[in-house]
Amino acid sequence: MGRRRVNVKWALGSFALALTLPVIAQQAPESLLPPGFGEAPAAPAPAPSQPARPPQGPAAPPAPTPAVPIQPPTFAVSNDMADNAADEPLSEEEIAAEKAKYDLPENAHRPLDRIGPLTPERLGMASNAFGTQSGQFLATLMKQTHAPITSRWASILLRRALLSATDTPGDIEGADWVAERAWLLLRMGEADSARLLVQSVDSDRFTPRLYAIAMQTYLATADPAGLCPLSPGALRFSKEPGWDMTRAICPALSGDQGSASGALNQVQRRGVVRGIDYRLAEKVVGTGFNARRSVKIEWDAVDRLTAWRFGLATALNVPIPDDLYATVGPHVRAWEARAPALTAARRLPGAEMAARLGVFSNKALVGFYSQLGVDGDAPSAAADRIDALRTAYSGANAEDRLQAMRTVWQNEARPDFVGLIATARAAAALPVSELSARDAANLVAAMFTAGYDRSAAAWARLAAQADGDGAGDLWALLAVGAPSPVVDMSSGRVSSFAKGADARKTQMLIAALAGLSRLNAKDSASLAQDNGLNLGTTSRWSRAIDAAAGRGETASVALLAAVGMQTADWNRLPPFHLYHIVAALHRVGLDPEARMIAAEAMTRL
Repeated sequence: MGRRRVNVKWALGSFALALTLPVIAQQAPESLLPPGFGEAPAAPAPAPSQPARPPQGPAAPPAPTPAVPIQPPTFAVSNDMADNAADEPLSEEEIAAEKAKYDLPENAHRPLDRIGPLTPERLGMASNAFGTQSGQFLATLMKQTHAPITSRWASILLRRALLSATDTPGDIEGADWVAERAWLLLRMGEADSARLLVQSVDSDRFTPRLYAIAMQTYLATADPAGLCPLSPGALRFSKEPGWDMTRAICPALSGDQGSASGALNQVQRRGVVRGIDYRLAEKVVGTGFNARRSVKIEWDAVDRLTAWRFGLATALNVPIPDDLYATVGPHVRAWEARAPALTAARRLPGAEMAARLGVFSNKALVGFYSQLGVDGDAPSAAADRIDALRTAYSGANAEDRLQAMRTVWQNEARPDFVGLIATARAAAALPVSELSARDAANLVAAMFTAGYDRSAAAWARLAAQADGDGAGDLWALLAVGAPSPVVDMSSGRVSSFAKGADARKTQMLIAALAGLSRLNAKDSASLAQDNGLNLGTTSRWSRAIDAAAGRGETASVALLAAVGMQTADWNRLPPFHLYHIVAALHRVGLDPEARMIAAEAMTRL
């Protein structure tokens, strides 16, 4: 591999914009769900009811006309830069001066007993959604959960639980409770959501743990300037090299080049940070007012990506080699999806990963593709997808729109999952007609990725008479995903599906139908036995999620559902895990999410 170099010339104005944009905090995250998801059907008829909450992101292209009305749905990187030296302690006078500067009057502090931007009125869970669970137990679960998790829909649900204004358990500090929730969100790819939580705590209430997570959060959102208000307090608690570097970075960003250069030189002499990590910090300092530093970034000797490297390089618009992304989890690509300093073309891999993980909704993904098309620098493959997507939403007739969706899906027999997400609303707008079973199955699968379950249920009439390729998939999707029974779900129909389906998919179907109580206990047991599945299998995890469901703890169930889905491959998820997850969600009133997770299993297996 040749030497990778990035020249230093960077416009100060552009860098200032990159650092300023992330500082504007959201009041609350936009929902990933369409309007009405989770609500009861408007009419008592057994047909269309649908999954809740408006999707997130930029507006999608207008729906084509003529089209049927779309029924609203019913429902780390560690920072290990170098061996660190001890921080120079502040004097008592200096501490008092900093405290006077940054502390709030006692009556102005935000409480720590209930923290989160989502309330029941804003699509959040109830304040007692974790029940009386031990905070230390919940924090341990969060720390040990390997994210991202299997299901996009389970991740969407967990995001909602972690952002809800829930009661702080009595055996954990409020700031530490926020820290563990934010840390899990970061590992899910939800950098913006993690930032919302971190910013919900007054800076003088931070604990060492929250300072550590705040560092990761501001780096994940490519906002080194966000560290500056926290720097004085963090330096009193932390020996993290990154906080030491803020002694140089923050003065540079405020125009004090003398102090910045002095601090940078001192850090270099002490060897607190070395190599690429020092050079990136030096480059940030070099973008400040009246800077005289010229810095070249070379990645040749770098063997892995860290939060520090990602955050500073992304804020500086320094390209990160693709092979370094292979050293971290897919959540880091999702962090990249909203980086303000990067062009849409640079954010393309991140945006598609964000959609796959549940960070981006259908609306956000389509809006991203629209921006990429306007910018005019999309790679050829992406440009073809954008053209097809435009036709899928605004084509002259239904056949043109369907043909465009086939192009976006890439492989009709095994459609691209991101393509299904991108076409969800277009699929929901397509009139029900006599199509092949495979086309209908793909349309229904696309609708379920965004929660358009009422629109999907309208295709039940076709499912009743479909045969050939795709007929079984169409039936299975509607059997688990429709808001009310719209297809035959007798034991005989399940057995008929099993004859032409993969054994694992059949087991997952039976597990989902049993969990949703769409099969009675006798038929569930008989079908499970016939297909090599033991629904009676238990474990410490299954007993925990069943118990949480029995106590009505929606947030505990959402967290334990994620704990039970710690694999990147649906084929490695035990069917009895899906059974307990779907059953627990169904029991605590999260039936729409339970159905969408089951439909996702049918789509991705």
